[in-house]
Amino acid sequence: AMEKSYVSMFLLLIAISGALAKDAGKKETKETTAKPKLPQTLSRGWGDQLIWTQTYEEALFRAKHGNKPLMIIHHLDDCPHSQALKKVFAEHKDIQKLAEKFILLNLVYETTDKNLSPDGQYVPRILFIDPSLTVRADITGRYSNRLYAYEPSDISLLYSNMQKALKLLKTEL
Repeated sequence: AMEKSYVSMFLLLIAISGALAKDAGKKETKETTAKPKLPQTLSRGWGDQLIWTQTYEEALFRAKHGNKPLMIIHHLDDCPHSQALKKVFAEHKDIQKLAEKFILLNLVYETTDKNLSPDGQYVPRILFIDPSLTVRADITGRYSNRLYAYEPSDISLLYSNMQKALKLLKTEL
């Protein structure tokens, strides 16, 4: 009788572990099949709820016709400085709110437009372009050797530069 109960206990354990494994397998496939369905967001992590343009040309068109300043963020996925700035930018509620007033573009490649690399092709760099499609050389970060570079610690400077880009827009028009 003792052996019988061991055997039935053993079979019960096999049945349970088999069901659990099947369940775990199901869960995994559900997640993996759901992932590719998510569209690759243009935000690339800089603010998923913000509206980002797809190309530089589209961004220029929207800035000009929407009469809004354009903010271009050059960054690279494998650059630790870009990653650090992105995290601070995405988590900064005031910046995210203010960013809604801009035409936004983030690029992981260089454009052929030399205006976008006035002092070199480094990342991360953030440039502001007004609706007349002029790069705002007066809105810079705090580094003289990389005028448009921002570190995570410069986030409040970036915020005030965003305000400056919007303020000057109102006074000039």
